[in-house]
Amino acid sequence: MMMRLNKYVAHHSSYSRREADKAIQDGFVRVDGEIQTNPATQVEEKDAVVYVSGKQVAPREKYTVIVYNKPKGELVTKNDPRERKTIYDTLDKKYKHFIPVGRLDYATEGVLLLTDASKIATALMGSGLERIYKVKIKGAVTAEMEAAMMNGLELADATAGGHSHSNITSMTFAPFIGYKIQKNEHNYSVLKIAIAEGKNREIRRFFAHFGTEVADLKRVSFAEVELNNLPTGKVRFLSRSEYSALFTFMKADEKLQREIGNTKKDSRRK
Repeated sequence: MMMRLNKYVAHHSSYSRREADKAIQDGFVRVDGEIQTNPATQVEEKDAVVYVSGKQVAPREKYTVIVYNKPKGELVTKNDPRERKTIYDTLDKKYKHFIPVGRLDYATEGVLLLTDASKIATALMGSGLERIYKVKIKGAVTAEMEAAMMNGLELADATAGGHSHSNITSMTFAPFIGYKIQKNEHNYSVLKIAIAEGKNREIRRFFAHFGTEVADLKRVSFAEVELNNLPTGKVRFLSRSEYSALFTFMKADEKLQREIGNTKKDSRRK
């Protein structure tokens, strides 16, 4: 299967797509012995011999995924200009090259997956797999909130609840997979919600639309992966059953991507 060089490097290494683009443009990537500086260069995934900074990058079936119980007060980023604490300040050095599967904001805690394979991170981030959160809000759960959770919500102005520096203004919220109200009182309420997306501060924006602030937010599971008894700030590897579920998902995702690729080829021929 043919693919863009930057996608090849990102999928089969710990490089992000942006890092792959830079390595290629800076002349650090060789394909079949020749330096390539165009990220869009097409390569044969199975047959190409690709080196990045003298180290071969090749398709592999083995990869590692870890579960990190992220505490509040850590950013999911490698570097922060304001020098705030990041997850990599806590994680062991051997995980410094691992890629987070999406982001949890500074004040959110719970399940964060990280992997040494970019293709795994990309597939999981773009998936519709279920994410379950425990949410504590300031105030009662209203009928309007429940209707929006069941039917979805489209906001032309979704800036409330977002980060002050965010460029996102509008947002569409798909219907929640499910929700359960565990406590509903005038002062504060607690819910468990299941969603299939991971948009920027999505839950905080959702409740902010109804004039309600999220006081606590914790992701308790991502698809088959749960916190179980993992302490805050600690890491564990996926269990055998969790790896099996991930392998099944990746096979299905790869099949879907091939079908999409073939459809695009057919449409171009027409």
